[in-house]
Amino acid sequence: MALNKKPTTGMKDILPEEMRIRAYVQNVIRDTYAAFGFTQIETPCVENIGNLTSKQGGDNEKLIFKILKRGEKLDVANATTEEEVVDGGLRYDLTVPLVRYYSNNSSVLPSPFKALQMGNVWRADRPQRGRYRQFMQCDIDIFGEPSNLAEIELILATTTTLGRLGFKNFQIRINDRRLLKAMSNYAGFAEEQFDSVCITLDKMDKIGLDGVKAELLENGFDAGSVDKYLALFAGFESAQADAVTALKYIADSLGDFLEEDIKANLQEIITSVESTKEAQFDMVFDPTLVRGMGYYTGTIFEIAMPEFGGSCGGGGRYDKMVGRFTGQDVPACGFSIGFERIILLLMESGFTVPGQLGKVAYLIEKGIGGEKLCEIIGKAQQARKDGQQVLVVRMNKNKKFQKDQLVSQGYENFEEFFNN
Repeated sequence: MALNKKPTTGMKDILPEEMRIRAYVQNVIRDTYAAFGFTQIETPCVENIGNLTSKQGGDNEKLIFKILKRGEKLDVANATTEEEVVDGGLRYDLTVPLVRYYSNNSSVLPSPFKALQMGNVWRADRPQRGRYRQFMQCDIDIFGEPSNLAEIELILATTTTLGRLGFKNFQIRINDRRLLKAMSNYAGFAEEQFDSVCITLDKMDKIGLDGVKAELLENGFDAGSVDKYLALFAGFESAQADAVTALKYIADSLGDFLEEDIKANLQEIITSVESTKEAQFDMVFDPTLVRGMGYYTGTIFEIAMPEFGGSCGGGGRYDKMVGRFTGQDVPACGFSIGFERIILLLMESGFTVPGQLGKVAYLIEKGIGGEKLCEIIGKAQQARKDGQQVLVVRMNKNKKFQKDQLVSQGYENFEEFFNN
């Protein structure tokens, strides 16, 4: 029986042209973030199962690839629960491993600590365009900075990177989990109903205001509270102009339900980024932005790109998460670029890596060997020293097809070597 040559469902082989683009994008990310003071780190792809199932990761915790215990520790025959046979899992994001890393190494790290992490993560998700079961994430995080300087730096670093990759006219949507809670309290929903209300609100861009209302009523929420809640968004849609004006409308509507410093915090982030940004994008205050991860405690933000028709990254503040590991809370905030979706958009646009070395192919007739072969290889070595990218290959019978293939790989010039 022949082995299966296809990749596992939800995973993919990466061909050379895409690999060149991925390497280029990673270099741009690395260089840009380094200019903002971020230091690259790495964490293991396998995490303790207890860390991954700590109710920090929202729905992603349902998508973990779990790892069985090994050797004598694995006793399937006598096990009655999953916990008795599983002790690890592939990481579903980079944040939980990063917080564990910081908690374990904080004594030797600077404060504030600005971390850059790029690596694969795994989710047993339903594959679709731009979504895989194994995919690269690229995160920057700041630990130990309680002020909104962290949010400003994260947004500027991320948008500068996107601008240098050629993206423009995208949006950074921003909100605050505390504002979401204030809206829920204003409408009269009970404290324990907050998460359920947010789950429905998060569908606003897909099902609209009427759809959100229907779902809230269907879930048994008080009709008066639902009407009061949705009136905020109906009025917001008609009142919004720029981000600061839109924020003022919601804040004024909430009155004493919203602490003044939350409004001032968001306003300062918006105006600071707008006045100092390098890339072409808009800051948009969006009171329907939820972000599903359970660890967010304050500001949340998301990249919206018209080319993709959805989110291409996001992040926020998670000040309580380090305390889950150490017993002492540390201010923390992070931003993740949707690396795979960025690559998808670049590939679909016909992007080519700028400033590549000149690519030359030396085609050597079969039969050439000995001193003459060494002479040709020596010539290639000198060309490489001079900054060229040289491929040395044997000449095929169908030379035209061979050259066409090489041209598709970016080879611009050819030198042919024959026996005579």
